[in-house]
Amino acid sequence: MGFPSPITREQVAARILAGDNLIILRNKVIRVPPSWLATHPGGPLAILHFVGRDATDEVDAFHSDATLERIDRYTIGTVDVGEHGWLSFVPPIMSGWVRRITADGSKQWYNEASPFNSETDTAPSPSTQFLLVERTEDPPRPGPTLETLQPPPTPISPKIYAQHSAAYKVLHKRVIDAGLYKTRYITGYGPEIVRYTLLAILSIVAYRYGWFITSAFFLGLFWHQVTFTAHDLGHVGVTHDWTIDRLLGIFIADLLGGLSIGCDPDIQHLPFFAVSPVFFNSLWSSYYKRVMAFDAIAKIFIPIQHKLFYVIMCFARFNLYVLSYTFLAKHAFEPRKAVGGRWWWWGEVICLGLFFCWYSSLLMAIGNWKTALGYLVVSHVVTSPLHIQIVLSHFSRSTEDFGPVESFPARQLRTTVDVICSPKIEFIHGGLHLQVTHHLFPRLPRHNLREASMLVKEFAKEHNLEYAEFGFFEGNGEVRGVLKQVADQVKIVGMVADANIRDALKK
Repeated sequence: MGFPSPITREQVAARILAGDNLIILRNKVIRVPPSWLATHPGGPLAILHFVGRDATDEVDAFHSDATLERIDRYTIGTVDVGEHGWLSFVPPIMSGWVRRITADGSKQWYNEASPFNSETDTAPSPSTQFLLVERTEDPPRPGPTLETLQPPPTPISPKIYAQHSAAYKVLHKRVIDAGLYKTRYITGYGPEIVRYTLLAILSIVAYRYGWFITSAFFLGLFWHQVTFTAHDLGHVGVTHDWTIDRLLGIFIADLLGGLSIGCDPDIQHLPFFAVSPVFFNSLWSSYYKRVMAFDAIAKIFIPIQHKLFYVIMCFARFNLYVLSYTFLAKHAFEPRKAVGGRWWWWGEVICLGLFFCWYSSLLMAIGNWKTALGYLVVSHVVTSPLHIQIVLSHFSRSTEDFGPVESFPARQLRTTVDVICSPKIEFIHGGLHLQVTHHLFPRLPRHNLREASMLVKEFAKEHNLEYAEFGFFEGNGEVRGVLKQVADQVKIVGMVADANIRDALKK
């Protein structure tokens, strides 16, 4: 195999507009074939959102060395990145454009976010970091253009992007050289297994003695704790083997917890929460493939979202059930080779069914519907600190989009915050309190995050990037403050609309 041929920027753009899925990886042009999209364990959207972009840092963070070697086989050429690296294009999907097979078998561009399509009521424009598309009234085009591929103006220069990206690669090497990708099975997961077993035994014993609410309490604590390991497995951060980690994840998340290991809850918080006024417009999500509607229900909840925060968090697990079942339903008719094979889908469906059997049996065997209802509520409410923990690291941070020209490390540091806690009690937080480092190195074993965070703090200081962190209670205050600010803006919008209506009626 000879050296890859050089490809110009214009040629990369032309091939993308013609339908090729090209990403830039270490100055190489990688062509992603349709079969790869179908079999990618992270799903096709993870790839489509990096078409035309330099994905080097993200790909390195999420993939093993063996996978990186396989990716190199799809190299079709190289690009001249110049002094400040490759200036990323805006992926077509981030403007609503996807390729679809027509009735005659050919592939054509289709804007799934256009109000002129029968399936949606929103149209494309630059997306936010949430992978959302804002509404416009522009008529549809036959496909994306060179103009739609160009990144919007941002305060970030290509020089800064290149500096941050180069520094992140050095940081990543320091993490690897420090041995932080090595899982501490004995000293790390050993105490975890003991804790999980103890909580399960306490729940079983209490149930057998008829102490049902006590049993529910310990079952909730068990779910709260094992979810952290399920999270680790979902990121291939335990054995670092996708198949093994997925099998263990299905056992823990699906069979023991009733949640899909493959489902990422992501931004699914409407109609109960909105963390930015941008949600006041119904937006198309290129992640969920549907409109995130600011509908009548949202208009009831959002003005009082800061008051309902803890109430909703108490029952957030029920939302995860819905998302899990929806996720599996969407993947029910994929090809046999899709997303790592079909075995994982059948494994999840079967284990979720078994979960429903054993948990519903517990409730029915209680014999009293009021006590059974209490068991259901308590076992789920006890898990609420987990959901609060998750939103603390995201809701209070910036949602502004700087486009594809913002580097991977800068974006993660800007949009994520850590929760400060003592090492003696960090098992309560399960590694989620170190979200900044986890987002930069998602495959890193949880028990090594604290040591890695010291290196990340040095990196942030050297490059004048904010490493945000706050205490648990301070974080709760900040999140509720953000929710209140958005709620107040909804009220103001409503008052202005009412005033306009009154003025119109007087005329």
